[in-house]
Amino acid sequence: MTGIERPLPQPTLASAEFWRSGADGLLRISHCADCERYFHPPLPVCPSCRSRAVALAPVSGRAVVVGFSVNHQTWLPRFPPPYVVAVVALAEDDRARLTTNIVDCDPDEVRVGMRVRVRFEQLEEGVYVPLFEPDPETEAAEGPGPLPKPRDVRARPMASPRKYEDRVALTGVGQSRVGRRLMVDPLSLTVDACLAAVADAGLDLDDIDGLSTYPGASPDGMSEGGITALTEALQLRPTWVNGAREVPGQIGSITAGMLAVAAGLCRHVLCFRTVWESSHGALVRSGQWTAGGGRATGMFEFRAPFGAMSAAQWIGCNASHYLHRYGVGREALGAVAVTARAGAARNPEALHRDPMTLDDYFDARMITTPFGLYDCDVPCDGAVAVVVSAIETARDRPRPPVLVEAVGTAVLERLSWDQDTLTHLPQSHGPSAHVWTRTDLTPSDVDVALLYDGFTFNALSWIEGLGFCGPGEATDFIAGGKTIALDGDLPLNPHGGQLSAGRLHGYGFVREAMLQLRGDARGRQVEDARMAVVTAGGGVPSGAMLLRRAE
Repeated sequence: MTGIERPLPQPTLASAEFWRSGADGLLRISHCADCERYFHPPLPVCPSCRSRAVALAPVSGRAVVVGFSVNHQTWLPRFPPPYVVAVVALAEDDRARLTTNIVDCDPDEVRVGMRVRVRFEQLEEGVYVPLFEPDPETEAAEGPGPLPKPRDVRARPMASPRKYEDRVALTGVGQSRVGRRLMVDPLSLTVDACLAAVADAGLDLDDIDGLSTYPGASPDGMSEGGITALTEALQLRPTWVNGAREVPGQIGSITAGMLAVAAGLCRHVLCFRTVWESSHGALVRSGQWTAGGGRATGMFEFRAPFGAMSAAQWIGCNASHYLHRYGVGREALGAVAVTARAGAARNPEALHRDPMTLDDYFDARMITTPFGLYDCDVPCDGAVAVVVSAIETARDRPRPPVLVEAVGTAVLERLSWDQDTLTHLPQSHGPSAHVWTRTDLTPSDVDVALLYDGFTFNALSWIEGLGFCGPGEATDFIAGGKTIALDGDLPLNPHGGQLSAGRLHGYGFVREAMLQLRGDARGRQVEDARMAVVTAGGGVPSGAMLLRRAE
């Protein structure tokens, strides 16, 4: 790859040796002396046997491509497309994987199962980036490489027969104006949504004794400033607050509110989520807002040097693995996108309402394979707020409460985009398995599905993870969109989802579930909707909820 300028990683006390290790042309990976496992990135404890006898050890440098995405979108100004972002599994241990670039071949020649070998590119003194090139000799001798076996995921049984879900209800919901590049103070959007939610619950601001949001203060268009900003704006005096980022998905902040109410800390928790990505992006492009720079840190330490800057690329690697493993095309993804647009056409609040056909889907420009334009959700500005109340207060509210049947929060996979689940969206399996352990209901009891669709593949992963069909069966289950249509057996995101209504980052699905269960989803109401499933997240801790109509 020539003519590019790679972002520099920030070596840490844990990773500096890894970045230095390519100086002699040898790839070195963390290795456990007790159970012989290899793993990446460096950890002080073996992820299999929890031994502390771990150290970097040289490996052959041979690997197999287990997922890839050919990037056609410019994410970095000095890293021009096209280029291949890939996840490769090492020959010594397919549980040890690296996100990297495949170089020295036409991007269209890369495929899952391709044998590759390492080569290094020095970025500066002490930083050698491992890239991979085709390994035709090994492929000729041994054939395409094997794929890692999917891991069985099972949730623990309930820790207690007492369910916190039974002690709470969702009593109010509100939404601000939603749009593209509104150029409105995001805190003003938060206030609009919160005031609407509190009024919807028939409460006064003085009744609010808890606040919960995600992800707290964030400077990149993903927050209005968090708990501190809203408390100051509305002069609230909460007993309990939460503004954590590491919760079970974006809706994990609502789960946290439920736990606070069930524990008796609060009676009414105001939960809120605000995004202003669209305006933030416009300010950055115009030069009015200076984006962060410097070396790549955190999870981007092992991604940015390869131009892997977007979740589209990371999830695209898993989607390519899925399509290869199960021998299917993009038709199911297209059906999800077309169904979302049909829902948006019935929703006057949706951002994209123009008709879309499957031909339109396939004709759209490619973003990063296998995702085209309509596989990706729509950044927007907007806020949603939800009131969680103690169950004994629910009947005093002016609107029908929405009850909570079960919540799934379990982490049953590595919290990693590339080191564990390849077949589906990472972290969709754990909450899916967990939610069914907290109820006697089954997937057949669900009337409407509000499934996180940051990308079409996300929704497909949740459909399979929740057990509406088996692994690899979504194409047949979706049946070209018939099953997930408004009048189908499993209506999916009747409001248009994030794909067409706008990326309200999880909370929009909770709002739509509440409208559906109240019978308030005008123009798109699922007939006699009594039970809804809601999901959010992916890659990071994620969550699932079963919500039901109060009878």
